[in-house]
Amino acid sequence: MSHIVVIGAGQAGSSLVAKLRKDGFDGDITLIGAETALPYQRPPLSKAYLLGEMEKERLFLRPESFYADNDITLKLGATVTGIDPAAKTVSLGDEVITYDQLALTTGSDPRRLPAAIGGDLDGVFVVRGLSDVDAMAPHVTTGKRVLIVGGGYIGLEAAAVCAKRGLSVTLVEMADRILQRVAAPETSDYFRALHKGHGVDIREGTGLERLEGEDGKVARAVLGDGSTLDVDFVVVGVGIAPATTLAEQAGLTIENGIRVDAQGRTSDPSIWAAGDCASFPYKGERIRLESVPNAIDQSEIVAQNMLGAGKDYAAQPWFWSDQYDVKLQIAGLNSGYDNVVTRQGEGQSVSFWYYKGDQLVAVDAMNDPRAYMVGKRLIDAGKTADKSVVADPEADLKPLLRA
Repeated sequence: MSHIVVIGAGQAGSSLVAKLRKDGFDGDITLIGAETALPYQRPPLSKAYLLGEMEKERLFLRPESFYADNDITLKLGATVTGIDPAAKTVSLGDEVITYDQLALTTGSDPRRLPAAIGGDLDGVFVVRGLSDVDAMAPHVTTGKRVLIVGGGYIGLEAAAVCAKRGLSVTLVEMADRILQRVAAPETSDYFRALHKGHGVDIREGTGLERLEGEDGKVARAVLGDGSTLDVDFVVVGVGIAPATTLAEQAGLTIENGIRVDAQGRTSDPSIWAAGDCASFPYKGERIRLESVPNAIDQSEIVAQNMLGAGKDYAAQPWFWSDQYDVKLQIAGLNSGYDNVVTRQGEGQSVSFWYYKGDQLVAVDAMNDPRAYMVGKRLIDAGKTADKSVVADPEADLKPLLRA
């Protein structure tokens, strides 16, 4: 009987094994995860869960009974120590598991501060896994002083939660502006004003020089401009890196993640990859998407292809972020844009439409689900949007879908 092994028990891994069973695979399935918790959703960790508004059980993607009912062997709290593609085996210490096909859904790892600048002091946290947030939660109490390092979406979401809980929040971003790597200046301006309105001290163009501690616990931060902050704890949100160590050790091709073809197959025909860890062809380029929708959609295509479907993955990128009472929805990828059109809504509602020449490539919509929906449908269909219509807040967007 055929045996499929999946390494990585996050959103992608859980979706992949569920799709295998749904599509009729009747062989053996083993899902291996390094964490002890059941596969869970990550986005609420830095928001509802950290705020205490969501119970741990609600994070779980599927109940434990799902895996038993579908005859899926779960190996949690298990560390894979090696893959032997020639022998088609996976090693977990002394235990060796033989596979017929293997899928890597290993996700990504948070970038941490070097120990040389105090990154290993107590009270320095990243926001990636359940254990990270559980360790941080007792510190998120009114009156505490927190330093957020990094002005991307993870850092801003953490800042929003801490500000809502009544902490004194300082955020430092080494680049000239927050969200510089991922968004237009207009989106940066919007979120800078939002956070400052909630009392967050945002310092752009300012790096962290070092953290200093007392009795092994972080106590101060020295910034690149020479200023010093007294802090009770620090949250590091300086990005993530694809988890490729096992793939590298197995001799798979690495290119900004585990390189896969359009169907999700790695350089070894019996090994597949999906989710944050995988880079794949997209519109003549090679990209890697760090998002829940990609983890689900790509892993389900890979599951089908492991069963012989032969389908190419046609990514339709979209993302979201929740900060205070603002929901940001992003459609498309803004790489290569050269102009932005603003569509002003009511109150905090606004959207920014990214164009490459006259071609619409992405939309950032803040509290404007209609603009997001229209923009996403246009982008997915390869259509564009008349700039004069987009810029007119009185104009109806829906006719653009029929153009």
